[in-house]
Amino acid sequence: MPEAATVSTFRAKALAILRVTSGNFLEQFDFFLFGFYATYIAHAFFPSENEFASLMMTFAVFGAGFLMRPIGAVVLGAWIDKVGRRRGLIATLSIMALGTFMIVLVPDYSVIGLWAPALVLIGRLLQGFSAGAELGGVSVYLSEIATPGKKGFYTSWQSGSQQVSIMVAALLGFILNQAMDESALRDWGWRIPFLVGCLIVPFIFMLRRHLAETEDFEKRARHLPFSEVLKTLGANWRVVVAGMLMVAMTTTTFYLITVYAPTFGKKVLLLSASDSLLVTLLVAVSNFIWLPIGGMISDRIGRKPVLVAMTLLGILTTWPALSLLAGAPGFGMMLGVLLWLSFIYGIYNGAMIPALTEIMPVQVRVAGFSLAYSLATALFGGFTPAVSTALIQYTGDKAAPGYWMSFAATCALLATLYLYRRASANDWSSRAQMAKGKA
Repeated sequence: MPEAATVSTFRAKALAILRVTSGNFLEQFDFFLFGFYATYIAHAFFPSENEFASLMMTFAVFGAGFLMRPIGAVVLGAWIDKVGRRRGLIATLSIMALGTFMIVLVPDYSVIGLWAPALVLIGRLLQGFSAGAELGGVSVYLSEIATPGKKGFYTSWQSGSQQVSIMVAALLGFILNQAMDESALRDWGWRIPFLVGCLIVPFIFMLRRHLAETEDFEKRARHLPFSEVLKTLGANWRVVVAGMLMVAMTTTTFYLITVYAPTFGKKVLLLSASDSLLVTLLVAVSNFIWLPIGGMISDRIGRKPVLVAMTLLGILTTWPALSLLAGAPGFGMMLGVLLWLSFIYGIYNGAMIPALTEIMPVQVRVAGFSLAYSLATALFGGFTPAVSTALIQYTGDKAAPGYWMSFAATCALLATLYLYRRASANDWSSRAQMAKGKA
């Protein structure tokens, strides 16, 4: 009987993970497609005689979606903290689907002129507004249903679902590159993966509709109104800012080795589109493997040692690794370097996500997590393709994206040391107060 109950509980938890991460899969699938097909989107919506200017405009619109994330984090995050995880995650999925449909259906610039980039921008802003609370909502949901001592393992599936979305997107891209010629891909073929994303929206709605509310949320005696959420976030601004800096390494590395990688391979290293997408697919598989391992290691030895070790590796090895790649560009070298960065990302993020859920005040857990994550994505990760492109253009160093990732890793290291020193000081203060009370 106990064994049967254990199997039943495991199945229920696994189904809950599938339901909550399915929407996260779709959210990130559409975000990544924009980066994967940046050169084709530039041709369709941002035509220019200067290829660099056209690509930069595309990446700027890509980054603009991330600027909406902090707004979505506060508005939708506060609402999720008030009405519940289930209702909030259905709302984020609905807004995201609307933005995706807009991008798929917008005609080219040659057909409707300036309306084309304007409508694509609106679609990206809707996606960004939704994503601002999606990642936080999913991460907090997973942390609240986790069994004792396994929070790192459970929350790793938030990022794990993103890797599945990259695998699917890269695989679709690889198949299309094999099946279609370059002109067809540039003119209309790039829209096919976006259409696939639209077609699976109803299935994901069905999954999320049956999502159960977490016990932690239902047991809470009081849920803060929006004005008090803002006050609580303001009172804890140091935690939010430090959390943002801690996320900076995750989001910068992630967008460097996934979203920017195909463009980097094609435009900078002059590899074929198929080779670049195949590398991205294999990197996503690597991420998927390392993420739960990182979560489990942090469950066993603590978050801080993992976070410190990985940030130091990021600082010391990123630019040298990319320099090796720039000096000997090729499929094997690109794969080896990005797999190394994937290891750093996966182990770090496996520990970072549960750490971020643990440091946020419980009453504003979704809003606080989402705001920290969204600010990092807006200021670091979202503009990684644009910053990387600009650094290479103006320095002439093909390994220049390594400067950006090393800077993000330094920010993450300092934030980690600050947050855990602060937590230790608060713990010491609490124990001192308890001792006084007993005296």
